[in-house]
Amino acid sequence: MSVVEAPAAGGPQLEQVRRLVTAIPGPRSLELAARRAQALPAGIVSGQPVFAAAAGGGVLVDVDGNSFIDFGSGIAVTSVGNSASRVVERAVEQLRQFTHTCFLVNPYEGYVEVCEALNRLTPGDHVKRTALFNSGAEAVENAVKYARAATGRPGVVVFDHAYHGRTLLTMAMTAKNNPYKKDFGPFTAEVHRAPMAYPFRAPGGRERAAEQAMAALRDLVDVQVGADQIACVVIEPIQGEGGFIVPPEGFLPAVAEFCRERGILFVADEVQTGFARTGDMFASEHEGLAPDLITTAKGLAGGLPLAAVTGRAEIMDAVHPGGIGGTYSGNPAACAAALGVIETIEAEGLVERARVIGDRFLARLTGIADGNPVIGDVRGRGAMIAVELVRPGTTEPDPAAVAQVIRYCQERGLLVLSAGTYGNVLRFLPPLVMPEHLLAEGLDILTEAFATL
Repeated sequence: MSVVEAPAAGGPQLEQVRRLVTAIPGPRSLELAARRAQALPAGIVSGQPVFAAAAGGGVLVDVDGNSFIDFGSGIAVTSVGNSASRVVERAVEQLRQFTHTCFLVNPYEGYVEVCEALNRLTPGDHVKRTALFNSGAEAVENAVKYARAATGRPGVVVFDHAYHGRTLLTMAMTAKNNPYKKDFGPFTAEVHRAPMAYPFRAPGGRERAAEQAMAALRDLVDVQVGADQIACVVIEPIQGEGGFIVPPEGFLPAVAEFCRERGILFVADEVQTGFARTGDMFASEHEGLAPDLITTAKGLAGGLPLAAVTGRAEIMDAVHPGGIGGTYSGNPAACAAALGVIETIEAEGLVERARVIGDRFLARLTGIADGNPVIGDVRGRGAMIAVELVRPGTTEPDPAAVAQVIRYCQERGLLVLSAGTYGNVLRFLPPLVMPEHLLAEGLDILTEAFATL
């Protein structure tokens, strides 16, 4: 734990080392937790018991001085590293100029620059337009608005295990009830759900996962609802909160072709998969997809709230003037940060770095799985990797094992996240600038954690 290395993308020049100086959580975190309990409502929870004081490169330092290896990146938000230098410098410069005008009142160049960048970077060589928003859920909701306006149809098709947000419409689009939807209904109508091609849990086995899911989609759209009633199909190229479910090769192109044949818009929700996370700038690129609309957020602005919908010009131009917008949408400081993120990804070669990180994870986790029957599946792409834990000899989910691994890692200075419809998936989203020695040390801790199961 003696290696010192500055973060590749700058930011706080924190010692790139795992260091534990108190029990976890420490006394200061416990003090803040007590204050939190008095000030916040019970519905707002946190997955980690420690309060952050600083972060950068591959570490997060808590208020007690403990330094953790970060395998979560704020749920894929700080992919370029926390407080990355280009992000901070651009945002600070903008804050000195002005903090807000509302783009709907007085426009500014930064908003236009971000839209130009997304039009350039997102898949497809068609003419595009981009609109900016505040969150992933807001982007998804506005993508549906664009699709309905462009097609004149009301229906939206989503998939099992999907997560699209917590607004009223996106709750209806999200699959899992607890905690996302419980007690919050009734939900928006005209949202229809199809089975996902989920290789590990496909009723007919991995080989038939795509075939069965496509058959169910055809039945839903053509027979039960009517294709002429469907505005769009919305899908995550790799499902995030549902458990990092990677559909079989060919499934996404088949869905896109199915949509084209019926005049339905194909919408890729890349809120969690975008911005180099999967070893491509966008996960849709893996199979050459060019979505009609693509939603982005999380990694877009390095931690500042910013989201976007990018799509074909004729679709984006279908909405009447004044029909889209919001007071804070495309905040100038967030736009400046986003330009810093894009510059960092391109200058630091982080698309390729994500592939290297993925190779490291998959090699180690596959080796662990060979001798551990609790690991039912290892999957992912680039630096978006997961393991699904089950009771040995079955596919029955084992969320208790996930909790045990997370607790073991926390106590030893490694932060990891859970996911999955059944709460039985460990997901790994390290910053793409994480130094090699921290990556290796974190994987060693994981190996030890799985040995305890």
